[in-house]
Amino acid sequence: QVQLVESGGGSVQAGGSLRLSCVASGFTASSKCMGWFRQAPGKEREGVATIYFGGDDTYYADSVKGRFTVSQDNAKNTVYLQMNSLKPEDTAMYDCAAVYGGSWYCPIFLRNQGYSYRGQGTQVTVSS
Repeated sequence: QVQLVESGGGSVQAGGSLRLSCVASGFTASSKCMGWFRQAPGKEREGVATIYFGGDDTYYADSVKGRFTVSQDNAKNTVYLQMNSLKPEDTAMYDCAAVYGGSWYCPIFLRNQGYSYRGQGTQVTVSS
């Protein structure tokens, strides 16, 4: 049974930083894309960043490029999202999601959000 468990959300002031973690378990294959997505109140869920698990390929939404960094620790089966220079518009529920597939699928995953597995989410609130 695949599980994705997020942590690290919280409340910060604009300009601050947070690091989200997503611990994955139960996957039966190594070829997969993992990513961070977010949904603000009254808005659609959107892709933030995706990464090919076990590789170097990363992809970002334009709104977070240069501020957010997605990374992984294969030994810990964990994907991170380092968020710097946070803005009030980054306020949202952030969730970790995953889908089996090759690295070529990761940018598509970011846009189309066709996940197979999804965590419960962690709230990020940025005040001005």
